[in-house]
Amino acid sequence: MIKIFDPVSQTGERDLSERLGYMMERQQFPRTEVAGVSVSRMIIGTNWLLGWSHTGKAADHRITERYQSPESFFPVLEAYAQYGIDTIMGPISSQPRMVEAIRYAEQKLNCKFIIVDTPIINVDDTDEARAEAREAIRKSAEIGSTFCLIHHSSAEQLVNKNKGTIERLDDYTKMIREEKMIPGLSAHMPELILYSDANGYDVETYIQIYNCVGFMMQIEIETVSSIIHHAKKPVMTIKSMGAGRCTPYVGLNFSWNTIRPCDMVTVGCFTPEEVHEDVEISLAAIEHRFPQLEKRSSPNNKQAVLNDRK
Repeated sequence: MIKIFDPVSQTGERDLSERLGYMMERQQFPRTEVAGVSVSRMIIGTNWLLGWSHTGKAADHRITERYQSPESFFPVLEAYAQYGIDTIMGPISSQPRMVEAIRYAEQKLNCKFIIVDTPIINVDDTDEARAEAREAIRKSAEIGSTFCLIHHSSAEQLVNKNKGTIERLDDYTKMIREEKMIPGLSAHMPELILYSDANGYDVETYIQIYNCVGFMMQIEIETVSSIIHHAKKPVMTIKSMGAGRCTPYVGLNFSWNTIRPCDMVTVGCFTPEEVHEDVEISLAAIEHRFPQLEKRSSPNNKQAVLNDRK
């Protein structure tokens, strides 16, 4: 059974030493390296904190209604931090609420989150558009991003399938380097990984949709898996549970057991309890054991199958 720690509702305000002590008791999540930077292999997803449920307006509203202040974000970010999960992904530079929440959590926990920002930039081939793109990239640097991965909606406009190239990508990776960040690509379109590797673009990591139900994936799961396994740089996989279309046990076991040790899985959670549950499932998958989880609720918990399970 997983013990759930809620520092606000259960124990009230804790001082820094007590918080850090509790965090040290937790098993720390495995790490990998991207361009020489140590990052947690589980990455904090932000869709279920910022209101992008991929299910409907009602769910989006439920998220944004809950997460409005830095204090409201804190229990979820603290839950991740207890396991050393300190890497967070999303279009963060365009979301002031998320920036404020990260700063608040860093101050409360005396730690530093590694930001993987995915800014949406204007990629039109004009001087005005390049100036606009430079400003968006500069804003990414200003919030303290370590990684700047051009959002898929921008990067995919540059793809030339006939030539197998990503036109003018070097313009933007150069801007990212000039702002002292590490460049990468958000690649909903799996060709971005293939073309980037083939052409030797200045890209250090990729984001790729990857899940067992094929949610939002543009080609077969097996082909995307092959692309990930042959990628020249570490891959940050996203949508591991298909935005709730499969259970955490199924989705996370698939992801962790079909990627490389250098790759990562992005996991978004709505509550601290979900963080603890998803971390335990993930650690169990990596360690090839069954997770320590409570039984699901049922109208009749004395049913034979449920009752027999210890």
